[in-house]
Amino acid sequence: MKILFLGDIVGKAGRRAVGKILPQLREKYAPDFVIANGENLAHGIGASKKTATQVLEAGIDFLTSGNHIFKTDEAEELLQDKSYPIIRPANYPEGVPGDGFRIVEAATGKKLLVINVLGQVFFKENCLSPLTVIDRILEQTAGEKLAGIIVDAHMEATSETQIIGHYLDGRVAAVVGTHTHVPTADERILPQGTAFITDVGMVGIKESSLGVDFEPVTKEMLTQIPQTFTWPESGLCRIDGVLVEIESATQSKAIKRISEEIEV
Repeated sequence: MKILFLGDIVGKAGRRAVGKILPQLREKYAPDFVIANGENLAHGIGASKKTATQVLEAGIDFLTSGNHIFKTDEAEELLQDKSYPIIRPANYPEGVPGDGFRIVEAATGKKLLVINVLGQVFFKENCLSPLTVIDRILEQTAGEKLAGIIVDAHMEATSETQIIGHYLDGRVAAVVGTHTHVPTADERILPQGTAFITDVGMVGIKESSLGVDFEPVTKEMLTQIPQTFTWPESGLCRIDGVLVEIESATQSKAIKRISEEIEV
């Protein structure tokens, strides 16, 4: 089974890029299921039903997220809608709206368990341990007949993502890092069979600061005065992702890094 996972989709430019590139990627790689991180869909920060629907209609099958997901007024309503294919990190405190994992079905009828967790290093959110939360989820879903288990590890520190990969090696099919918007060159199959990459990257404007206009970020660095960030809506977009070929719930045979560019 082939899973295409795209990095954080940033703002209008990222959404437009998905609409233009995804038909080409589907034709080229023939994925059975497409997942993307959607925490930056709405003007670069958070997600709304309108922005999520736009990329879902473009061909994304399922959305994960991260620490920015609650930064829109619609977030709670969106996450509480069980029919909507989007999750938030599973290790938020008890009682937070939304699901942290979901069992989803591909067009082939095969079932996938998709888990989303947030790192504990360098985040202001005081979340539970992603390791113990994933343990709990795997125990809870142990009776399910799954074709694959995919973990979106939304981490600031690359070292923390590496620990997640090592901890879950041989227990899930893939651990895909998100959040930094910068793709790493360490995609590989870990010793016990889990596909891994520290960070998959982003879908956003290439000449930018992680999808944000350079000017306000530079001014804030020079002056230490908070600036209002803006997100460019047109230009050359980079599309970062990975194609994972999974063999079972806990094993993969290949992971390929994908990097494309398209004008939007």
